[in-house]
Amino acid sequence: MPAGAAPAGATDAPAAPAPSPRNMLPGRERRRFGIERFLVRLIATCGIVGIGVALGAILVSSKVQGWIVGLVVALVAVLLSALLWSSRQL
Repeated sequence: MPAGAAPAGATDAPAAPAPSPRNMLPGRERRRFGIERFLVRLIATCGIVGIGVALGAILVSSKVQGWIVGLVVALVAVLLSALLWSSRQL
C-alpha cells in the first residue's frame, strides 16, 4: 500500500447529519427547575379556570340550561388540564 493511501473501504464522505427532532421545536439546552415547572403549570391552570369562567358566563348569558353549562365547562377544563399536565415541555 503506498504511503498516504487510504485503507480499503475508507472514504472522505462527510459524517451523517445528526437526526432531526420529532417536532419543529428545538431541543432544550437545560431542564427547568422543579419549582419553575410547578409555577408555570400553576399559572396555566389559572388560565384554564379563567377559560372555564368565561365559557360559563357566555353560556349563561345565552340562557343555556345550568346542567349543560356545568357539563361543558367541566369537560373543557378536564381536557385542557390533561393536555397541560401531560406536557413534557413545561
